Amino acid sequence: MIETATTAIPSPAPARAEGAAKRLHRAVRRNSLLTPSGMSEYVFSRLFRSLVYAQIWEDPEVDMAALRIAPGNSIVTIASGGCNALSYLVADPARIEAVDLNPAHVAFNRLKLAAAARLPDYETFYRFYGSGDDRRNIAAYRTYLQPHLDAETRAYWEGRTVTGRRRISIFHRRLYRHGLLGGFIGLGHKMARLYGADPRGLLDARTMEDQRRFFDETLAPLFDKRLVRWATGRKSSLFGLGIPPQQYEALSGAGGDMATILRQRVEKLACGFPLSENYFAWQAFGRGYGPGDEAPLPPYLARQNHEIIRERASRISIANTSLTEFLAAKTAGSVDRFILLDAQDWMTDGQLNALWAEITRSAAPGARVIFRTAPAESLLPGRLDNALLDRWAYHEAESRALHERDRSSIYGGFHLYVLKDQAA
Repeated sequence: MIETATTAIPSPAPARAEGAAKRLHRAVRRNSLLTPSGMSEYVFSRLFRSLVYAQIWEDPEVDMAALRIAPGNSIVTIASGGCNALSYLVADPARIEAVDLNPAHVAFNRLKLAAAARLPDYETFYRFYGSGDDRRNIAAYRTYLQPHLDAETRAYWEGRTVTGRRRISIFHRRLYRHGLLGGFIGLGHKMARLYGADPRGLLDARTMEDQRRFFDETLAPLFDKRLVRWATGRKSSLFGLGIPPQQYEALSGAGGDMATILRQRVEKLACGFPLSENYFAWQAFGRGYGPGDEAPLPPYLARQNHEIIRERASRISIANTSLTEFLAAKTAGSVDRFILLDAQDWMTDGQLNALWAEITRSAAPGARVIFRTAPAESLLPGRLDNALLDRWAYHEAESRALHERDRSSIYGGFHLYVLKDQAA
């Protein structure tokens, strides 16, 4: 069992950091550095070692509807920003084991777990992760969190960036404007303002009709601008979304040019759900969660769930490794639920088959696997060995229905697979 952020964790040897870099290299880089594709992969792998997601961009309510988590379940998930792993605690699983190739995400999750368990009350926790824009957060870090973090995590947060600021300072400098995605969203706002449009205007809408009108009149025309079409036609332009070169190719190959595809995704984000229910829209168009007690929030941040999250935070662990390597060390038949996010979009056929071999071996009876993809279709048929694929039932109709409910709106498809009963 990997120790959690609320336990003392020994500092790793220097070789561990090198191992993390090599794992990320294997996940992303496929071509020679001397080729355009290889250079693009190299740039992305370097960027992906820093904080990418301060908030995860997969809808946890959709996840939990698909997973049907039962008390006592064992869950393995990719960590990302950690919002969903914490939110799953509401369903009372026995344990949640989160993994991530990015060491910055590991440090981010370990701090979040410590905060959930150690901050004294909901108001302090919300100030830290809801608003993320208060100098009192730094005092709270020193008083309540620093003494309970492992040396590696402390070194990360108390280390300085190239600008000279300590990394922990993002919690009093508008947390959700940081990370690679936060910077990308900020750049999108600046580009929109160049054309006289302010995306924040969407948040003044009072009805879904108002949301539709604002999108049609203000946001949609931006995707026809020459600069926007030029920028989105380059793989590197979407690195800020955490989209590696391989995923860009899968997305752009789904039909239509990239500007058109992004327009469709933004349209669903802006118009598909009431603003009173969609915190992803607030993050995209307002660069933070909404104001007031009635603002939509991820489950882990909701006041009514705070004591549950606090009491169960110790059930989560976080490891800096690949999902395949992590599962290879698991006992056969020991995992009930798997959350892969969109990681498979990055993978070669060999990596995909290695992952699913370990998923199938470690899956308990009735295990469920969910993942998202850039295009609409599941990527498993035609790529996964039939001997593995035949062990799993694809719930296609349920997957499509759940995709329509996904408020984050940035993926083309949501997919649910359930382990078949071998006695059938």
